[in-house]
Amino acid sequence: MKYSKEEVIQYVLEEDVKFIRLSFCDVFGKQKNISIMPEELPRAFEFGIAIDASAIAGFGDENHSDLFLHPDADTLAPLPWRPEHGRVVRMYCNITHPDGKPFECDTRSILRKAVQDAQDLGYQFFFGAEQEFYLFTLDDNGNPTKEPYDNAGYMDIAPEDKGENIRREVCLTLEQMGIQPESSHHEEGPGQNEIDFRYSDPLTAADNAMTFQTVVKTIAKRNGLFADFSPKPLKDKPGNGFHINISVKSAVHADCMNFIIAGILDKISDMTVFLNPTENSYQRFGSNKAPRYISWSCENRSQLVRVPAAVGKYQRVELRSPDPSANTYLAFALLIYAILDAIQNKLELPCPADINLYKSDANVLAKFEQLPGDFKSAYASAANSNFIAKYIPDAILDIYCGGN
Repeated sequence: MKYSKEEVIQYVLEEDVKFIRLSFCDVFGKQKNISIMPEELPRAFEFGIAIDASAIAGFGDENHSDLFLHPDADTLAPLPWRPEHGRVVRMYCNITHPDGKPFECDTRSILRKAVQDAQDLGYQFFFGAEQEFYLFTLDDNGNPTKEPYDNAGYMDIAPEDKGENIRREVCLTLEQMGIQPESSHHEEGPGQNEIDFRYSDPLTAADNAMTFQTVVKTIAKRNGLFADFSPKPLKDKPGNGFHINISVKSAVHADCMNFIIAGILDKISDMTVFLNPTENSYQRFGSNKAPRYISWSCENRSQLVRVPAAVGKYQRVELRSPDPSANTYLAFALLIYAILDAIQNKLELPCPADINLYKSDANVLAKFEQLPGDFKSAYASAANSNFIAKYIPDAILDIYCGGN
């Protein structure tokens, strides 16, 4: 449900809301927030709420530390795990300088601009997210272990699948927040789970991905567990993927599928440092259905990009390399710009690789270009990219390098 500012103020009064969390994220996608009281809400909408940004990654230093949070009324959601009396709600925020100019390192604003640029050209993007995570037990001191919550396998059921009730609670909580999960199941790794979302506009999809991780971690903790979204939690087990499904509607091109694929393949090396932003990310590539080679095919899960079997409005392209440590706002923005570049330059679609790359011999694999093999290589590709320089502020690129 979408709200106006007036409707938010009315909701807060009628629903006994006592705390309003103004949420945002740093350049790495780590969620932050400040809580205000209901009496401050009109001021927040009119002028914004000032924060000291000097201690937030990529947000500046003590010389220029004041930034303002402006809540987006459309993103109002209750936090169901908080008390019913004296309720808590959350809104995502846009960030500005004191003079009202957009803050250049606000990655949510970068995505908003990408969406607007696409609309100005006559294109409407839709994203659907699939995020994987592990559930680990806690030790006697409440600290996370590397002991999986169960030893179940892909799509197993209870009693082997102990995560069933956790996923159920997550999905029901998300529904209470106005977010619609599509499906959930146990993944291949022990204690590994996946919950998928129905497609939506890019900004909503990115906000939902942020909310999802918070909800999963909160519910896991309430159940005496730790939810781990890191790319490769266990050395010899499957890593956690963040598969991104993309579709485009346009009055200009009846079918943008070829351009989606061509644009991703053309710019994937430049974008990888933002899709896989940690050293741990690169331990996942090339094993357990995580791609290593720059290729595409229909249905084939050994490929970087695949076209799932679907019809009508569910037709889409799936990108399989990103992991959950990515800043979703930056990831979606760069994908939009890569695809728009392919459309504007009429990039030709390479031939599909209709083979199983996991079982192909070295002579076959030698024909394919590979994704960057480590963080250093990925950063170098981004640092030398005119495409990245055009859309990503230098401050963000610098902090990505310095922060790893």
